[in-house]
Amino acid sequence: MLRVSRLTDYATVVMTCIAAHPADVLSTAQIADEARLELPTVSKLLKLLGHAGLVESFRGVNGGYRLARPAEAISLADIVEAMEGPIGMTECSVAQGQCDRQSQCGVSDSWRSVSGAIGGVLRAMTLAQMLAGRPTAPAKDATQVAQANA
Repeated sequence: MLRVSRLTDYATVVMTCIAAHPADVLSTAQIADEARLELPTVSKLLKLLGHAGLVESFRGVNGGYRLARPAEAISLADIVEAMEGPIGMTECSVAQGQCDRQSQCGVSDSWRSVSGAIGGVLRAMTLAQMLAGRPTAPAKDATQVAQANA
């Protein structure tokens, strides 16, 4: 089964929670409560999301977190890459030269196409769309996305 990690899934929950309050600076405790996640987990996620430039933090009595840019300008790919690293189904689809068998491999081009299609779908989905609970544009099928990314 292909899936993102639990922390990546939780990161999307945290990000949509923050996006639901665009004018506010939310404390870690507020985010944890609203997201129904443990405080240490939320703290860890916010640190990683901050390092990726997706949230900004503020110190002090009224400190907390808010999105670093509008929800429309943050893609699901941004969140996944912050948590998991580059998007790719195989090592060779992330970077050339990562596999000793690449020169005699007959499937690496196909895996790169699949990775491109998945990356394209993740880049097309914004945090604002996730917050709304649905994409604003009809989703393209994987073949259309792969052709657009080729």
